[in-house]
Amino acid sequence: MSEGMKRDWTAMDIPAQKGVTVVITGTGGIGYETALEMTRAGANVIMAGRNDSKGNDAITKIGDLVPGGMIRFEKLDLADLESVTAFSERMKSQHKSIDVLINNAAVMSPPQRKVTKDGFELQWGTNYLGHFALTAQLLPLLTAATQPRVITLSSVAHRSGALNFDDLQSERQYKPMEAYAQSKLACLMFALELQRRSDAAGWGIKSLAAHPGISRTELIPNGSGKNSPAGLVRRLFGPFFFQPAAHGAWPSLFAATAKEATGGTYYGPSKLNELRGYPSVAKIAPQALDTKAASRLWEESERLTQSRPWRE
Repeated sequence: MSEGMKRDWTAMDIPAQKGVTVVITGTGGIGYETALEMTRAGANVIMAGRNDSKGNDAITKIGDLVPGGMIRFEKLDLADLESVTAFSERMKSQHKSIDVLINNAAVMSPPQRKVTKDGFELQWGTNYLGHFALTAQLLPLLTAATQPRVITLSSVAHRSGALNFDDLQSERQYKPMEAYAQSKLACLMFALELQRRSDAAGWGIKSLAAHPGISRTELIPNGSGKNSPAGLVRRLFGPFFFQPAAHGAWPSLFAATAKEATGGTYYGPSKLNELRGYPSVAKIAPQALDTKAASRLWEESERLTQSRPWRE
């Protein structure tokens, strides 16, 4: 717990967000709950996702819960860099600035190796590279904001993650959870490196990372499958072990809105080894603090995505 941080912070503590423009990737689970609470707080919310029907359903549900709320859906497929570019160009044509970007969407542990439209391993390409490219392309809008924040979601799985620079795409050997852990380690390292580079370049961006603990979302069923070992645990022990998705969104919401949230910090649940509870400062695995590896990862990500607006 950092100094001055409320021990039992919840969505009820979100300060008024009127006039704040927020982009959130993902239309279900943590993304939905985050969008709902930001809309309740008065923000202008853009919910971005690849599935039109799911996105529009989410918007309808939030609209019913928050009449008059300012929220809309925009098509964005993080597994397709052309879609990332098209979304970013629309944002630039519609907005002068973006105050908060929440890199939330993810896929988890498909049993068989799959690839994105650009040929990247699906988890690496969606969870990490897609968000790296999105952040890069939205940088002009972020730096135009008064106090911009970028929140990138990692996972407790990052603790077991390792960057295999000789096989980042899991082409030689694909192990679902190892690939997922690597992608989430990369997300955390990106958040920390973005803060370092923002400080060095004077971008004024506050970059933070967050994770939801273990929450009742569709991430496991949609990835590993309902009958996978993880899926069975989710079904059998979900009500007891997995916290509600609304609570899983608290660390993201804290990072995105709390005045006491600090750049370069990682937030997660406070109880049961960060599996559930109120938001608190989370533990960062030693490998995520390797600045040389983070710099190498950044350069490799620029090369893979051809995203270099920070050099313009």
